[in-house]
Amino acid sequence: MTSQKTTQTMKPATAAKKLGVYLQATPAEFQEGVVSRDELNALQADPPEWLRELRANGPHPRPVVASKLGVSISGLARGGITEALTTEQIDALKSENPEWLQNERATQAEVRKEAIRLKEKKAQQSQEQD
Repeated sequence: MTSQKTTQTMKPATAAKKLGVYLQATPAEFQEGVVSRDELNALQADPPEWLRELRANGPHPRPVVASKLGVSISGLARGGITEALTTEQIDALKSENPEWLQNERATQAEVRKEAIRLKEKKAQQSQEQD
């Protein structure tokens, strides 16, 4: 008795998230269909022109914007950024370097330092137990 392998599919929103692109900026056929795991892998391995363009110039989803600015998604919201931004808009924000962005970057740096400190502390405790 052989079992048939079913094709794993996902909603366009999930696929867009995995591809790191803003769903509303993707082509209509992408937004309206379902994406199989094989199709997603093909898009990642050999991205079509529209995907390369979106990744390069945006508009980018908030997680990508936050990463490019070096802040958290919450930090974006505190700074009043609630929409997707293009690469040009992100670069303009970086050059303006408003006070909220400076503050959020400093906060993010502190969060990272604390995460490293806790990781090292945990590693040291586990060594002491050995």
